Amino acid sequence: MNNGGYKGRIAPTPTGFMHRGHAKTFLAAQRRAREFGGRLILRVEDLDGDRCKPEFTDALVEDLLWAGLRWDEGPDRGGPSGEYVQSKRSAVFVEAWRDLISQGAIFPCECSRKDVLSAVQAPHDEGGEPLYPGTCRNRSTAFWSESEALEWNWRMRVPDGETISFTDENLGNLRFVTGVDFGDFLVWRKDGIPSYELAVVADDIAMGITEVVRGEDLLLSTARQLLIYRALGATPPAFYHCPLVRDASGNRLAKRDKAQSLRELRAGGMDPKML
Repeated sequence: MNNGGYKGRIAPTPTGFMHRGHAKTFLAAQRRAREFGGRLILRVEDLDGDRCKPEFTDALVEDLLWAGLRWDEGPDRGGPSGEYVQSKRSAVFVEAWRDLISQGAIFPCECSRKDVLSAVQAPHDEGGEPLYPGTCRNRSTAFWSESEALEWNWRMRVPDGETISFTDENLGNLRFVTGVDFGDFLVWRKDGIPSYELAVVADDIAMGITEVVRGEDLLLSTARQLLIYRALGATPPAFYHCPLVRDASGNRLAKRDKAQSLRELRAGGMDPKML
């Protein structure tokens, strides 16, 4: 990896207070950026308006600083914070959506999740999502206006039976098979919000991210996102997936687990070096 050009990011979602699992992953991202003499961005991924609450967003920077995180770009670290807050970046996502349409890579879909679930013998992908049965694949992409088109769900036209392989900087060589591990996935929702898959790809391209450090629960997302990078004609970053932090019972930590939140740990007098 090119040391001088390294650019990483930490990208919390303020749907709850950050827990020690988030901190360990973000600290790994910080360590990687320092090892390569690069820069680190803080980006707030707050597109889920129903679950992203102001109190979680307000606490985010304070909790991350307590955990030992320091970043070069982002809220409170130079530049208008809106540049690093996804809810303020709709123009970036719409432009990526347009590019995908122009490449014939996506199609409009009127199927609800219930419709997909009720498809005869609908298999499920590795992440538990039902594989899309292809109901709307031949639907026209022509609409009276762009605003009308943006009020539809749009799915990625995933090739069937292709092996998507990549070398993870932590886990080694990995492969997924389209149509088996995942099918046509959402990139745009009818409420005018991009999916996680499209939003992070569009932002990582726009911000020049060279390596994505995140939890291993997002490995399947990486395979999906590689198809988006290809459709957009962009070079994907390197990927480094971290093991998930689990509780004493072996369950992965969740934001609803208050006992493991950075707020509670700090209130209990924990030394952040023990994270």
